[in-house]
Order: sequence, then C-alpha cells, then structure tokens
Amino acid sequence: MLSETLPETLLRPAPIANAEYRQRRQALMAALPGDAAVLLPGASLVTRSRDSEFPFRQDSDFHYLTGFPEPDALLLLLPGRAEGESVLFCQDRDSALEAWTGIRLGAEGAIREHGVDQAFENAERTERLAALLDGRRTLYLALDSAEARGLAEEVRADLVARQRQGVCPPQAIADVTPLLHEARLIKSQAELALLGHAAEISARGHLRAMRAVRPGMAEYQLQAELEHEFRWQGGSGPAYATIVGGGANACVLHYIENRAPLEEGDLVLIDAGAEFDLYAGDITRTFPVNGRFSDPQRALYEVVLEAQERAVDAVRPGTTLAAIHAEVVRGLTAGLIRLGLLEGSVQARIDDQSYRRFYLHSTSHWLGLDVHDVGAYRRDGQPRPLVPGMVLTVEPGLYVPDDDDIPEAFRGIGIRIEDDVAVTDEGHRVLTASVPKSVADIEALMAEK
Repeated sequence: MLSETLPETLLRPAPIANAEYRQRRQALMAALPGDAAVLLPGASLVTRSRDSEFPFRQDSDFHYLTGFPEPDALLLLLPGRAEGESVLFCQDRDSALEAWTGIRLGAEGAIREHGVDQAFENAERTERLAALLDGRRTLYLALDSAEARGLAEEVRADLVARQRQGVCPPQAIADVTPLLHEARLIKSQAELALLGHAAEISARGHLRAMRAVRPGMAEYQLQAELEHEFRWQGGSGPAYATIVGGGANACVLHYIENRAPLEEGDLVLIDAGAEFDLYAGDITRTFPVNGRFSDPQRALYEVVLEAQERAVDAVRPGTTLAAIHAEVVRGLTAGLIRLGLLEGSVQARIDDQSYRRFYLHSTSHWLGLDVHDVGAYRRDGQPRPLVPGMVLTVEPGLYVPDDDDIPEAFRGIGIRIEDDVAVTDEGHRVLTASVPKSVADIEALMAEK
C-alpha cells in the first residue's frame, strides 16, 4: 500500500481546549476593575502583491484568548455583563465570497466552535460596539495597536456626543499587554505539549538537513530539505525566516539570503524552527558541509558547546537569565583567550567588553506563540527568577571576523548552538535534545548519508 512507503508522521498533540481559552479570559478579567472592558482586535490579511495576500496568521494575543482562526475579528471582554462577558465580532457569512476563500464560521459558528458567550458578524459592529462599551470606565487595549486605539477613540467620540442621552463614555484608556503578556509567559501543560511538538518537528528538520548536506549544494536547497520536513509533519511552515549560512555567512546573525553555494571545508549554520498551531520551535546547529570538522573548527566549536551545555544545565527555578548569560560570557571569553583570539585575563576582557567582537547577542529569550516571546525579563529593576512553565532558548555563539589581525585558521568561522528548554519543578527539560550537538555525534550522523 502507498501508506507503507511514506515517511513517518508524528502523532499530533491535542489542541488547546475551549475551556482553557475561557479560563484565560476569566483570569484576565479577574485582574481588572469591574467597570473595565478589554478591546482586542485580531489580525487582518496583509497584501503580498496586488490582489494576493500573505498566508493569514492570527495575532498571538488574540489567539491566546480565543483560538479563533479567522481575520478581521474583534474580542470584547466585559466583566460582570449578565448577557455574556466575552463578545466576538467576526466576518459576515457570504456565500459568494466563501466560494473563493473558504467557509467562514460566522457568529453562530464562533459560539459553537470557540465557546465565546456572544458573537455578532462585523456588519453589526458599528451598531453594537458603543452600546456594549457604554458605562465602562476604563478601556484596556494594546496601546501599540493603531487599530485598537482608533476603535477606542471612535467609540468614545460616539458616546461623548450622546452624553445628554444618558450614556457614559469611557474615562480612561489603559494598556492590557503587561497583564496579558505575563499570563502568556507561564505555559500550561497543553501549551508545553504544543511547544514540545513544534520542537520535535524542528528537530527532525535539522536531522534531515544534516543527512542531506553535501558540497556544491546551495544554501536554499538545504533550506528546502529542512522546511519540507516542517510541512510534512503538519507545521504551518517556519516560525521565522530560516537562516542557512555557509562559511562566513554564518557570522551574519540574521542572514536570510540563503543563496550562496555550500563549499567543501566550510561549516554551515542553520537557525530554523517550525511553527505548529502557532507555537514556535527554534533550533540552531552548526556542522561541516563535508561531514568532518577541521581542527580549528573543532577547537572553536568545543568552546561554544561547553558554554552551551553548562548554560542548559544551569536552567532551573530560582536562577536568572542574566546569571546564565554572565557564565556564558565568562566561558566564551576564557575559550577565546585559550585559542589566541583574545589576550590577557578573562575578567579584563569581560570588563572592557572586547569579547563582544566575537559574541554580540544575549544567550536566551522566551519562546512560545512568538519565537521571541512576550513577558518581562526584569521585575522591580532586577532580573526575574525562572519559574516552572517558562520556556526559553539557550544559544551562545562565536563569530570570528575575516580581519587581518585574526589568526588565519579561524577567520570567517561562525558557530551557534541553540536548544529550547522548559523550566520544570525539578530543573529543566530540553525539548530539542534529539538533534546531536557533540562533534562525535554530528560526524557519526552525517556519516550515515
């Protein structure tokens, strides 16, 4: 049978249940004054060129509270409202348009499929919005959203104009994102399952790339191998622009041209992750195009690997990303001195920041619905301690410029190693552990080609 010849497909985790979305909305409303309201627009289609659009991707905050997958939606949260605290506006049902672009849920489908209390189609938005917000003293919205600010100003102007009729316009506008983003920072068990699945799909893509690479390929051809696996396993595609940098291209941190040939004797750095149900994977591996590290490549790689493994081991409740980063800087600086790329004492090179010639970025960022996920890194001016449910990357690197004062053997080598790590009660769990990162394991895997 045909199915017996197809590559393995991973078992999909369960989607997030409507009960969890409802709980998130209720938790947010519980943190607000009883006379407040939340106004949160979803994402819209974005024109790619002329009359074609980019594939739709829902706004992460809107998805977090609703799971609703269609464009041009609007969520209102109205604490204490007897007729229903969550109200969704969505696209109108339109059989002529649906014949071209697919079936829309409409108001009834939004209630049935996504568990909001009430829903109306967008044709009713202008008529109903002011009435729903009448008497709500503070409007909470994303202040960096021009659409949300515009809607709030429009509704308030409407209500102000009718004050003599007894309506009460909002008196204040506040930012909802600090509350919402703090909630998003701590992942539920359902979210951790989706992040783990995105990580495993990402890992399989990286394994495929390691097995497929050979001198003479183009960077974009290796990208195609990787992203084929993302799609094959049910991901929506890359969670961010895939980086495939061969040779000195690996020293460009956000290199996305991916057009150059992969040369014999060079390393290739791949920073890529799959998106699954809007949750992101994020992995970086660096490996030799021909399957064997040269001695200088190996020496520099071992410096990064030691720092990365020590940083992963340090992830546990109570520590901070700042402390982890400081130890990474110390380890990388010591390695640079050992290899002759820096001189003097480790502390001196940290103090004068000369290590930053080779290590330009932080060690970690949050991971979730966004690849650089939301949530404050500091609280009360201090680095925040890690707690169970946080998910982060650990990704030290070294990038050696092609400069005359650099030993020739190291010029143009860029190395980064990145894993996705969930903080647990006991310490941590590496979500991307299935991708090898030791020199011996990488070379053994690549020898299987």
